[in-house]
Amino acid sequence: MATVTQPETPNAAFVEDNTTPRPVPLCPEITLRLADEALPLWTRTEEALGRMGLPPPFWAFAWAGGQALARYVLDNPPVVRGRAVLDLGAGSGLVAIAAMAAGAQRVLAADPDRWAIAAIGLNARLNGVEVSVTCEDVLEGSDRIAARFGTILVGDLFYEREVADRLFPRLAAWRAAGATVLIGDPGRSYLPKDRLVRIAEYGVPQSRELEDMEIKRTAVWRLA
Repeated sequence: MATVTQPETPNAAFVEDNTTPRPVPLCPEITLRLADEALPLWTRTEEALGRMGLPPPFWAFAWAGGQALARYVLDNPPVVRGRAVLDLGAGSGLVAIAAMAAGAQRVLAADPDRWAIAAIGLNARLNGVEVSVTCEDVLEGSDRIAARFGTILVGDLFYEREVADRLFPRLAAWRAAGATVLIGDPGRSYLPKDRLVRIAEYGVPQSRELEDMEIKRTAVWRLA
């Protein structure tokens, strides 16, 4: 069962109604509730809440960076085994679920989108693992993160300059304090490759709805 660190979100039924359980292409041992198309789902989320300008439904898709990072974790369980793990920008919860399946002691999946929180809870239960979730901004007041989590996992978050500029200094500080920091990324524009070490690479099957090619070359990086 999934452990939720905040009150149960009312969005779970919406997620169930607008997604279908499917195995993840690069990690078929994990099943997620996934959508076919982004734009119609995005419109439906805004209609459901009666608000415009909501973030895209990142939670409804298995993005290339997350798939690669999840595959690496499943194939290299010592990076999470017995550890407390933080999954940043967790989206569907794919990476968090992979960490628990690989033997993590506990996992906190952090995402500011409450639709994502609903999706993570459903997906964790679907895969028979326990994942804690939070909508809180863990980058604020994050001095104790490295003390709480031995491994920090980041899937596909370097797609905007503002996000990257805010995220990377925190990751560097956590790494300096002793945490292992792993990043899954298909070469987004704002990934600071000069500060990273490539440790694995995968060809990730992707829909043309999400990416510019059906097989997206995606790397897993370690913060040096």
